[in-house]
Amino acid sequence: MPRTSPALDRATPEAIAVAALRLIDEEGPGALSFRTLADRLQISHATVQRRCTDLAGLLDLCTEHLAGQIPEVPPGTGWAQASELRFAALYRLLTAHPGLLVLRGGRPWTGRQLLARLVEPQIADSLAAGFSPAEAMTVYRRLYLLTLGSAAFVDHRDPAGATALSRTALAALDPAGFPALTTDIAALLPALTDHQVYYGALRQLIEAARPDPA
Repeated sequence: MPRTSPALDRATPEAIAVAALRLIDEEGPGALSFRTLADRLQISHATVQRRCTDLAGLLDLCTEHLAGQIPEVPPGTGWAQASELRFAALYRLLTAHPGLLVLRGGRPWTGRQLLARLVEPQIADSLAAGFSPAEAMTVYRRLYLLTLGSAAFVDHRDPAGATALSRTALAALDPAGFPALTTDIAALLPALTDHQVYYGALRQLIEAARPDPA
């Protein structure tokens, strides 16, 4: 009979991703390391590395875990509604784990789950709605960049802290040089952490790209 390893059984890709995300969320992106993660999982550093190879592989496990939570849109859903459902779901996942965005930086998100749950169905729906392949990818990229940028711009898990930092920065400005930014700071700040700013922009982009009815 093949030998099994209890450590490898505990170090499934799913378990590693969940533990890594929890570590990032609780202690910040700087706390993530193979050794710290191994301690949390009560396995060896080498076992984690065997599963992930390197930090890039570990981050890929995390993003694949999250991408698997993007809902599958029911067949027959209109193009605009399907687009909003997919990208709004991605936004919620990303804003829940801002530290992961910091660690991934500009690395592309091309894992199988993301391709299967987001990219493939979105492009397929766009083609079925009458977009050319180039138009379908252009619209996808606009929606994706809006979502990624909106999630990365501010730590939505700590809106009070983000608002306080912005308030301090704006209060330090010279009104003579920055009259617009210093006129009514209290009125400007709420939009920085308001999720509705993203959802409104998402709907505007979708509406602008909506194909004309046949």
